Amino acid sequence: MKKVIASVLSVAMVAAFATACNGGGETQASGSATGDTQATQGSDGSETEATTTAKQVKTYGTGSEKINLWSFTAEIPNMVNYYVKQNPDFASKYTVECTIIATNGGAYQTALDQALSAGGDTAPDMYAAEAAFIIKYSQGDMAKYAATYKELGIDVDAKIKDAQIAGYTIEAGSRDGEVVALGYQATGSAMIYRADLAKDVFGTDDPAKIEEIFGANSGSWDKFWAAAAKLKEKNISVVSGSGDMWNVNEKAAQTGWIVNNQLNIDPKRAEFLDIAKKLKDDGLSNDASGWSEAWFADMAGTGAKPVFCFFGPAWLINYTMNEHCGGAKLGEGTFGQWRVCTPPVGFFWGGTWVLGRKDSAKKEGVAKLIEWITLDTSEKGLQYLWANGLVDWDEDPATAVAKDTVASAAVMSKSDGKVDFCGGQDIFPIFIKGNQYASAKAMTQYDEGINGYFTDAATQYAEGNLDKDAAIDAFKTKVNDNLSF
Repeated sequence: MKKVIASVLSVAMVAAFATACNGGGETQASGSATGDTQATQGSDGSETEATTTAKQVKTYGTGSEKINLWSFTAEIPNMVNYYVKQNPDFASKYTVECTIIATNGGAYQTALDQALSAGGDTAPDMYAAEAAFIIKYSQGDMAKYAATYKELGIDVDAKIKDAQIAGYTIEAGSRDGEVVALGYQATGSAMIYRADLAKDVFGTDDPAKIEEIFGANSGSWDKFWAAAAKLKEKNISVVSGSGDMWNVNEKAAQTGWIVNNQLNIDPKRAEFLDIAKKLKDDGLSNDASGWSEAWFADMAGTGAKPVFCFFGPAWLINYTMNEHCGGAKLGEGTFGQWRVCTPPVGFFWGGTWVLGRKDSAKKEGVAKLIEWITLDTSEKGLQYLWANGLVDWDEDPATAVAKDTVASAAVMSKSDGKVDFCGGQDIFPIFIKGNQYASAKAMTQYDEGINGYFTDAATQYAEGNLDKDAAIDAFKTKVNDNLSF
């Protein structure tokens, strides 16, 4: 059996989630190391060593025209390597020099900012940004360096329509109504629940019926709490910890943290204070922190109490739950007992966007790579190969990409989304809905820092250390003391 790998979830995202679960503070992803290198935890929970003080450089192709590509993992460089080997005409014209710098400690952003600002032949022609900082490069302080896809020569409007690209990825990747970045993997999310527990408590494991019981896409948690109370009667926790619900509320917001240069708390985010408190006071979770051994134990069904569901995208299934479920086939651990359905509130979690530099002299080559990665819906395009688990990176034949959700609904609609981990359920229709229900309208370039301050305040309130007003005041103070906008 091939080991399944991916690296969509960087250390910054892991740390952000751990902060949400642990209540802030000096949180680090598990497996961090000291010295010049740090262990980077990918979306599969595995550790891959990446330097924080030096660059890794990989070169593909033999052509005289050099394209500089910058990324924070080897994922996009691996894609480029695959494309180059499949397209000899491109390989004979271009050499793609891939610079990889881990996100640890902000190293990637710092280096990328300097390179973009300096310009010239060594500046990146093509670069990647993850969900934690895409807004900075698509709409924020560094957005002026990004070329629109139209400037690259891509017929982006027609191709987006034909590919049925997830709307939230377009929102996050647009500047003044023009697309400057798109993703390849879609991270619109689902409620991932245990079928065996559903049958025991609700008499059915049918996703359509579980959706009805939990209030799918209602925008309300009322039915969710009613179902959680029934689970509690059977000594089952509805979620592992409050952090599992933070991503839902954070991305469900309709307004950003900053509105008219003033701190703003959207009602959906404010609601998380009461959610964290209710989970704690009513004993509805196992109070586990994300990326902890307790969290993983809940995935395997060996935690303090059985846990009914997790909230997340397909990568959470493929690269985290699959790894920690306690088995590799039905009858082992919780493998095969999971199903997906639409959650009460739509959201997305994570992802990587690809950009081209406005002043690049290699726009034609950059456009070919970007279009193949993000918009090509043919069976030779990255989207189709990724969705169907058909990519074997040539550099390491022992690794492969799992069937994963992609930005193109058109591709997922013609692909096989049946997953053994989910009992053979075709998960793609649910995740197509998840992509439709997700929104990026409330994102700002300050989210990464502010989210940590807010979840810290929520934990203080849930634990009874502060009342709600004091928790909100503490949050506002931290933002005002640490950020300027």
